[in-house]
Amino acid sequence: MDSQYETASQPDTGNDVYTFLEFNTQGDEDFDYAEFQGLSQPIRPSASVWPSSSDSVSALDIASSSEIRGGRVAAGANNGNVSSGSSKDAGVVESLAAGMSGLNFEDTGADDEIFEYGKGEFAEHACRYCGVTNPACVIRCNAPSCRKWFCNSRGNTSGSHIVNHLVRSKHKEVCLHKDSPLGETILECYNCGCRNVFLLGFISAKTESVVVLLCREPCLSVSALKDMNWDLSKWCPLVEDRCFLQWLLKVPSEQEQLRARQISAQQINKIEELWKTNPDATFEDLEKPGVDDEPQPVALKYEDAYQYQNVFAPLIKLEADYDKMMKESQSKDNITIRWDVGLNKKRIAYFVFPKEDNELRLVPGDELRLRYSGDAVHSSWQSVGHVIKLTAQEEVALELGAIQQDFPLDVTHGFSVDFVWKSTSFDRMQGAMKTFAVDDTSVSGYIYHHLLGHEVEMHLVRNAVPRRCGAPGLPELNASQVSAVKSVLQRPISLIQGPPGTGKTVTSAAIVYHMAKQGQGQVLVCAPSNVAVDQLAEKISATGLKV
Repeated sequence: MDSQYETASQPDTGNDVYTFLEFNTQGDEDFDYAEFQGLSQPIRPSASVWPSSSDSVSALDIASSSEIRGGRVAAGANNGNVSSGSSKDAGVVESLAAGMSGLNFEDTGADDEIFEYGKGEFAEHACRYCGVTNPACVIRCNAPSCRKWFCNSRGNTSGSHIVNHLVRSKHKEVCLHKDSPLGETILECYNCGCRNVFLLGFISAKTESVVVLLCREPCLSVSALKDMNWDLSKWCPLVEDRCFLQWLLKVPSEQEQLRARQISAQQINKIEELWKTNPDATFEDLEKPGVDDEPQPVALKYEDAYQYQNVFAPLIKLEADYDKMMKESQSKDNITIRWDVGLNKKRIAYFVFPKEDNELRLVPGDELRLRYSGDAVHSSWQSVGHVIKLTAQEEVALELGAIQQDFPLDVTHGFSVDFVWKSTSFDRMQGAMKTFAVDDTSVSGYIYHHLLGHEVEMHLVRNAVPRRCGAPGLPELNASQVSAVKSVLQRPISLIQGPPGTGKTVTSAAIVYHMAKQGQGQVLVCAPSNVAVDQLAEKISATGLKV
């Protein structure tokens, strides 16, 4: 007798796709179904009637000996975990088990659109973090150097993916997808055109279905807008709790998020750093040797100076590489120059150096290269100099090193400016680390064990604590600064920390003044840069000490 095949379509709740089950029955024999524990169906008197598609089969326990090949599960004749209600039906059970031996679970690919994120090619508008492609949930970073898409899902991070990217890349402009409910729209202020999404908010217009985007500053306080019959007091930001508002950019559904690539905050940090040098990098690039090498964690206690060096030397190199990348990437073109001559007969070039929020600011002492590419009359030219001051008009005064060099003094437009990075400070750090590791006598035993985090008996320095901790020529010290001065004068080693503008330089100058007045010898003052040394020396000199 020919085999009879019937196909039932059961929903696969785990993958949200349909799996087709092929039932292979031999012959037309009638079976009296026993009461099986593995099935939730009621007993049917007629074996020729299979469960209908509306009936529910809750569980079919396939033993672990089943073979899985390419998404197909083939259960052997004795693999079904089925128990009969009575011993007299044992023959029936065996017959049914034999009939079930041909039962196959196959993935027929009914849902061909399922995409395994992280494998294959992404859609152009897929979130570059997790791969979500729903046009209503993704938004494009509109920075010219970026143009990547991100979604409004938090995933495993504290903020949405788009906000994470904007913050880390210091970008501000975004554009909605053309197939989103609001269409292809660049978010900008209705009044001034500001596109900084962290300043933008909305208010309802005359009808509840219309909203107006306004920036927080300055447009929210513009008096002319108060005549538009808008209730400016109901202004709300577009970004709230580190996510875009859901009426503007939807959050992917729970199902979409479960199917998306799961990414951690640490992976986001690494891919963002990689994008700075390789905008087309993918998460697969993080798996390449040397890309994702983590330095050793900083400890509170070290066995010896060698372990200390092994931990901090790679961190110094990372800092040096980042500093070099940041400075060398800040070249500016089409600079207009105003020429002058200093008292030392050296040429000074004045110019305005355009700056952006994501760039380092210029300070006196920075070394810059000024260059001119040349034209039909002038040949190419370049010279290196140091920033000597920043004027009130935001002009940079660059003193050029050469005196006898031929300067293109009749040219004022079309110059370029580059940062010149030097590794001197970082080389000295590495040298000091090496000396500390190989020479036990390079520092005192007290400092040696303090740096390694060892328990050291507290030593007090026998210095007279002054009644007045301030110094002549310096501003009056506040309570915390006075406490810092007294503490430093009584201890062999101290650490003073505080944010900019809290008076660390003034406090340091006061400490140097009182140490010098103790009459215990000269005081050596060090700082990480020439600019910092000059500023501190200026404050110390104001106290009347000879610097």
